[in-house]
Amino acid sequence: MKNLRTYGPAPFSIAIIHGGPGGAGEVAPIARELSANVGVLEPLQTATSLIGQIEELRSVLERRGNPPVVLVGFSWGAWLSYLLAAKRPKLVKKLILVSSGPFEERYASIVWDTRMVRLSEEDQTEVQLLSVVLNDVDRGDKDQALLRLCALLAQADAYDALPSDFESIDFRADIYAGVWPVAAQLRKSGELLRFGESITCPVVAIHGDYDPHPASGVQKPLSGVLHDFRFMLVEKCGHRPWLERKAMDASYQTLRREVCS
Repeated sequence: MKNLRTYGPAPFSIAIIHGGPGGAGEVAPIARELSANVGVLEPLQTATSLIGQIEELRSVLERRGNPPVVLVGFSWGAWLSYLLAAKRPKLVKKLILVSSGPFEERYASIVWDTRMVRLSEEDQTEVQLLSVVLNDVDRGDKDQALLRLCALLAQADAYDALPSDFESIDFRADIYAGVWPVAAQLRKSGELLRFGESITCPVVAIHGDYDPHPASGVQKPLSGVLHDFRFMLVEKCGHRPWLERKAMDASYQTLRREVCS
């Protein structure tokens, strides 16, 4: 399958879901790390609609996974995994949300404000220009603009980052444009959070204390809607735990324990 990478031996009982939308390949290091003794799937989301991405993930898990699977979602992938677990509960044994975006609209502006405060004035200006390119149908190479934007925001997202290779990620601006506005509206309307009422499996959220996505925007809303929920805060850790010099080992230790329990 062109939209799937596999790691380790079959059967594949764990799936790692990347962020974005439109950032395929970003969680490959996590997949490799967890695959020493267990089969891991890394689905690459190619659908350009929210419904399409949910169905694409369902299809991959049913065709190549060993359901029910442990579903590990990073950033946008945490939301996508959450939605799949609500719509197809029999496919998911356990849900692990890594660095999820906030689940209520009142927390959303904090993300952008925090990022801008952490960036230089020059970088803030470039972020604004890149945002114009992405939102204007007639301007520029949108995939390259999205790559550069994500690289800049990653600087603001990190506490003490190890080197990363954003060029290896397949950034797709058309996917971002087709999926994110619909997902953001789900949060704004409150429907995103209400999906949690249909989730029957255990849910664990792992979140860095330096992540600009506020931990309270994940912990507080989900605590009120999920039946079996635990929240873990990782110290000295930004948005990408596997790239944090001071938190990488602790984050992987937590992930290994949670996917096996």
